Amino acid sequence: MSVALRRRRPVIALTGLVSAMALLLSSCFLGTAAGPIRQGELAGPVENTKSLDGLAISVGSKNFSENIILGKMAVTLLASAGADVTDLTNIPGSAAARQAQLEGQIDAMWEYTGTGWITYLGHAKPIPDEQKQYVAVRDEDLATNQLVWLPPAPMNNTYGFAVTQQVKKRLGITKLSQLKDVPVKDRTFCVESEFTNRPDGLPGMLKTYGIPLDKGVPESNLKTYQTGAVYSATAKGECNFGEVFTTDGRIVALDLTVLEDDKEYFPKYNVSLVVNEDVLEDHPQIRDLFAPVTKKLTDKVLLELNAQVDVEGKEPVDVAYDWLKDEGFIK
Repeated sequence: MSVALRRRRPVIALTGLVSAMALLLSSCFLGTAAGPIRQGELAGPVENTKSLDGLAISVGSKNFSENIILGKMAVTLLASAGADVTDLTNIPGSAAARQAQLEGQIDAMWEYTGTGWITYLGHAKPIPDEQKQYVAVRDEDLATNQLVWLPPAPMNNTYGFAVTQQVKKRLGITKLSQLKDVPVKDRTFCVESEFTNRPDGLPGMLKTYGIPLDKGVPESNLKTYQTGAVYSATAKGECNFGEVFTTDGRIVALDLTVLEDDKEYFPKYNVSLVVNEDVLEDHPQIRDLFAPVTKKLTDKVLLELNAQVDVEGKEPVDVAYDWLKDEGFIK
């Protein structure tokens, strides 16, 4: 497909989207996190990046703290490089955010390899190796949707199960393969309702680790909560094992320990900046701008940044800006 044809896609879609866009915007969907764009002067490893002056680019994100923080990083970096950035962060849900990018409303957004492979591209089984998972998503999404996945960060925001320090000591458990050694009465789980039905969720995990639902874990041992409530319920001892996202800042704040997924059951969710191909072809320096930043995004870094928002109550735009400044990417 030619670049010219690719660029026509958003224009064609626009006529059918005008009323829908108006509804979305009036309902605080696209752009709800958009506020003042903080920018500085590029410094350190990205100081000599070719200017993006003349580039008009829209940046999106989903509506959870980590993705908003990352979206704000992208907004700040691109604006600091001279681009005219439209902030469309904080879109509710993966489906809406993905559709916005497919339709050309969003030019760039941070995405997760596991989400791309399973949710967007429709594959039932994840690829255990992080690099192979990335390559598979990168190649298929480029061929099918003209979306470019830049090299991923080392962070892996996947599912996990966490315990308090007291439970860890009492049950002598550090990894999921030890669940089979825990007495049935102590195999109690706090989970989201969705997680009990997902193809990569609780039933498959319990089966993989030899304690299948019903036989190994009675239904009465399960307690369901909204996502945020799982963390506090686990910390309060309402269950022994709480479903978590492994880079969530509340893990640190509540002094929880994530059990090792030693059979690598859960998919890899490394984050990557996904850019529309035509934008990247015209402005290849975007690769150089984000490469050193992406390499710094470890699990530890995201745990700390997420905690600043979810625990300390800071604004994502300030957390993103301050981190880029502290790391020497802007001044």
